[in-house]
Amino acid sequence: MIAIIDYDAGNIKSVEKALVLLGQDVKITRDAEEILSADKVILPGVGAFGDAMANLKKYNLDRVIHQVVEQEIPFLGICLGLQLLFERSDEAPGVEGLGVLKGEILRIPDSEGLKIPHMGWNSLHLEHNGRLFKGIEENAYVYFVHSYYLKAKEEEIVKASTEYSTHIHASVEKENVFACQFHPEKSSDVGLQILKNFVEL
Repeated sequence: MIAIIDYDAGNIKSVEKALVLLGQDVKITRDAEEILSADKVILPGVGAFGDAMANLKKYNLDRVIHQVVEQEIPFLGICLGLQLLFERSDEAPGVEGLGVLKGEILRIPDSEGLKIPHMGWNSLHLEHNGRLFKGIEENAYVYFVHSYYLKAKEEEIVKASTEYSTHIHASVEKENVFACQFHPEKSSDVGLQILKNFVEL
């Protein structure tokens, strides 16, 4: 069973739909026991960093996520779910992230001719043999919606990057923790392959 963590953030249903399409048994839940007994755990979400951290704490899900990581259950953060795994974000000064991974979330710098939020398809540069990208070609296109981007501290955990006004760390992987800034569930066949790679870990 794949547990999708429910913390009142948007975009949970489209992730569930994509996983069901892949033939997976999926449960949207905030129950600690269900999450900790799942084969895989996903933290999706769109919304604001500060509100999301407040919700995770309200439901004690911050602690549960740390337990998932410690128990080495494969864990995938998507979009806001990626950002929350890091230490801090420009979007919510003074609010601590989960700190599962080292790095910070910065605002995409203004650049002539580029709109923020960044919404649309961008190509990925693949690096460091990411397990999520098995069978994915270099420069494959995926779908992004974000105004803030990841700058990871450890370069070796970055498995895919993209360029939009700046150099963006688009996907990371460290031990059992995986995360994508883009939306695999909205990225057509490429995204489905990425999710399939995760569920087959």
